[in-house]
Amino acid sequence: MDEIGVHNPLLLPSQPSRRAFVRKIPLFVTLAKWTLKITMWVLFISWVVFIFLFPLGSVQTLFGDWIVATDGTLYGTTGTLLLLFNGPLLVIALLSIAFLAISGEEELPYKKKKTSENPSFRLWTFPVLVDGLFGVVSAAELIGILLFVVYTMWSVSYYAVSILDKIPGALSLKAQSCLFLAVFGAYLASSGMFCLAFLFLPIARGSVLLRLIDIPFEHATRYHVWLGHLTMSLFTLHGLCYIAAWAMEGDLLAKILEWREIGVANLAGVISLAAGLLMWVTSLPPVRKLNFELFFYTHQLYVIFIAFLAMHVGDFLFACAAGGIFIYILDRFLRFCQSRRTVGVISAKCLPCGTVELVLAKPENLQYNALSFIFLQVRELSWLQWHPFSVSSSPLDGKYHISVLIKVLGKWTENLREKILKNSEAEQQQSALSCTPPTTLTVSVEGPYGHEIPYHLVYEHLVLVAGGIGISPFLAVLSDIVHCVKEGRLCQVRNILIVWAVKTSNELPLLSTIDMDTVSSKLNIQTLIYVTRESGPPLEEGQVPNSALEFPARCPPRLKRCSMSVLVGTGHNLWSGLYLISSTAGLVIILGLLDVLYINPYRISAWWYKGLLLLLCMIASVVVFGGLVVGLWHLWERKISVQDQCEDDASDVYKAEHEETVGRSDSNEHRENLSKLTGIRYGARPNFKEIFGTISKDWGSVDAGVIVCGPPSFESSVAKEIRSHNLRRQRDDPIFHFNSHSFDL
Repeated sequence: MDEIGVHNPLLLPSQPSRRAFVRKIPLFVTLAKWTLKITMWVLFISWVVFIFLFPLGSVQTLFGDWIVATDGTLYGTTGTLLLLFNGPLLVIALLSIAFLAISGEEELPYKKKKTSENPSFRLWTFPVLVDGLFGVVSAAELIGILLFVVYTMWSVSYYAVSILDKIPGALSLKAQSCLFLAVFGAYLASSGMFCLAFLFLPIARGSVLLRLIDIPFEHATRYHVWLGHLTMSLFTLHGLCYIAAWAMEGDLLAKILEWREIGVANLAGVISLAAGLLMWVTSLPPVRKLNFELFFYTHQLYVIFIAFLAMHVGDFLFACAAGGIFIYILDRFLRFCQSRRTVGVISAKCLPCGTVELVLAKPENLQYNALSFIFLQVRELSWLQWHPFSVSSSPLDGKYHISVLIKVLGKWTENLREKILKNSEAEQQQSALSCTPPTTLTVSVEGPYGHEIPYHLVYEHLVLVAGGIGISPFLAVLSDIVHCVKEGRLCQVRNILIVWAVKTSNELPLLSTIDMDTVSSKLNIQTLIYVTRESGPPLEEGQVPNSALEFPARCPPRLKRCSMSVLVGTGHNLWSGLYLISSTAGLVIILGLLDVLYINPYRISAWWYKGLLLLLCMIASVVVFGGLVVGLWHLWERKISVQDQCEDDASDVYKAEHEETVGRSDSNEHRENLSKLTGIRYGARPNFKEIFGTISKDWGSVDAGVIVCGPPSFESSVAKEIRSHNLRRQRDDPIFHFNSHSFDL
């Protein structure tokens, strides 16, 4: 088994793809989608251009004239700023709901033509930077980084030059310095507020905006990190400028403790900046990796950061960044509602490779893709901690369950494994005594989150590269592809190469759970496995490790419906659209009533108080108006649910589905599957240059999708080789498209 392809080539050469049936899209649907798409692009480009040009004097003049013209209206200056800086974003979100609703599955990018005829580069899948602070960065991501860097440099330099031109020469050097630092610090805060407007968008997990551009949450988290560094850098420089100016004036302490009614409340800004600095420092990679819990708990200070920022700058300045924060509040409230439900654990296993498998109950109408994530909370371990895990089951494996594989690596996962082992022992003892087993794990779930489309089905040629437990999402991918081929569903995949690097051979049975023999005539699957810390097979032929220690976890009897809740942004287009519309309309109504019934009659003028009121209005609109839709959504879910008792129905249905589709067979069959599909190399690591070179010879000029799931160094090695190959490719070589499925908080 140490040699590969002795009798057969590693991979079959490229051949014409199977024709996939694509339902004809009506003309009016196509026109509607194009109209919505053009409208959203125009709004977005106009919004970005306005932000870029905002520092210009001419734009400032026009902006001032508009403020004066709208002053005294119902919503006043705050309403004007909300409309100008956040209106385009919210309108795009509303149009996105309509776009996704009318697109449906028709938006899947399947092609009738041969995908091998015209391979082409794509900005999102071409790795440009593979080493450094940013990790692996695609061409599209690099363009985004450059845009933010250019904007920051342009705005800061323009503000600095304009200030120097306006400072009176008659002032003393000290007075000039103090004035420059104060004004320049204010402009730095202005640039920081525009960055803050984008900061919360990537972490709105079920956001319709992320779904529109098909960026899953695990990818968007990186953008939040990058924007966080930029935003906190600007805010820190803003604070340092004022501290230096106040120190030069000799009243540093008095200025820090100042809390003005009209104007900026300095003390609130100091508190907000202190909370932001704590989050920033503890989020740095050395601190986060050393103590993840410290990072997790200090990041909850974002509530203090935002609340005191609103009081620091007042309502009309806070309105500049309110759109992104409002979308985050929408997502956070929906996550809160979903996570209140306790989810039934149908099965829990401790595998011999140091991995835990959980099978969770889910309703039939909760849809997800194979490359999805869920967040888990186990209340016996912690009421506060939520951990993300890749889904290891395909949505086609069964309608009523979803599975995850969890590698035991840290304190939380070790405690989970010990809990399952203790429950397994207690289960066996109770069975021997013919007693009712005790209630087991109490689990809550947020998600699933993932790509809007199953992009792994789009590529005719697919390379899956995994490191260790990184094989988990690929089990879902392989199962998904096998089901599609068996059932005649839309699927372009024809050639699959699996490259898997593991430390020890006791992890190998994970891959044998997928029965791929039944589609071998239609699907060419080859596997390269590298066991890095063993020099040879540790077991005799035909033997495999003990499969698992398992206990059939049961739901508490009091829970009539214990499957996952469908209250998730990716769950249902109609309900999520109504939730967004009602919350937005509620914000407009509440702000109008607040002005008419409270602010104007009582002549409320304190900046900090009005800033706090604006934030409270945003929260109230989501909780009250959005909460009404969420309540109706929940009732709708209960009405259409086919599960009456998780204990009786879901587990029985799962067993039937499990036996039929997942194919958990005995030890000998597992070993037989491995011997057929696997080329195992012991004591070696993947040579990606050799692997991609072999693929190039066998596949020819095609678009080849490469999906990587593993540690950052492993991912960088793959990306570096893909970049190198794509830059020096010949006409008859494939173009490799890099896709990462790694999640690093």
